[in-house]
Amino acid sequence: MTHPDLEPAPPLSAGSAPAPAPWTRLPYRDAPRFDTLRLLAAWPRLHVGQGLQPPVPGPLAEGWALYHSGEFERAVTIALKQGHDGLLLANQATAIYANYLEPREAVRQALFRQVTERATAQVSNEPDNYHALYWQAYALGRYSHGISVARALAQGLGSRVKGALERVIELQPAHADAHIALAAFHAEVIDKVGALVGRMTYGVRAETAIELFERGLQLDPHSASAMMEYARGLLMLLGDSRMGEATRLYERAAAVEPADARERLDVELARAGLTD
Repeated sequence: MTHPDLEPAPPLSAGSAPAPAPWTRLPYRDAPRFDTLRLLAAWPRLHVGQGLQPPVPGPLAEGWALYHSGEFERAVTIALKQGHDGLLLANQATAIYANYLEPREAVRQALFRQVTERATAQVSNEPDNYHALYWQAYALGRYSHGISVARALAQGLGSRVKGALERVIELQPAHADAHIALAAFHAEVIDKVGALVGRMTYGVRAETAIELFERGLQLDPHSASAMMEYARGLLMLLGDSRMGEATRLYERAAAVEPADARERLDVELARAGLTD
């Protein structure tokens, strides 16, 4: 299944680990590692606000342990063997890998398309599945960055992202990541088309973005990713007058003790951002 709004890219094999060559490995040996027991103990911290019950011990739990340890390709391989029960893990591991580690632009975009297609098919059968809605929005948003936000807006992808994230928050008001993602969407649209056009055409507002950023950080105050998104959003919305606040958010992000491999990647991004 291919959505007509998504531009074509080199095909990937469906139903298996999608990259045509081995995925790039996590480069940090100091990232947290998990077995099933440690995964279950840390589950509330690792899945703040998602409303996701921990898996029972078995292959799916092993896949989640691999994901949080940064073994993204192995996690996807296991997840896809679990059928419907593995879709969330497959989408999350694929999208996070593509966003943080995949160096090949064409492969990265194809991975985001694959997540979008899987999640869209799931949403068509389960319209209130906010996990599928969130990863649909995440993958579409990252795909849009790859083709440029302005181009994505012209193709109507922005409305799909916004609608999916608003529905996630409606269904799961404690979903911290959805608040941050929707806030970033408001900020990016305003940055690209201006406050007036953004409000009239896409229904985005600077004050809404700030409220969403604040709420997201209230829900998950340890999220380095949220802190960095908020910092970037402040600069897009309010310019260099908020540089001091943005820098402090990056400093907080760089000081976070990573809870898993993804957070280890976020912390490294924050450190790199402070040296730019």
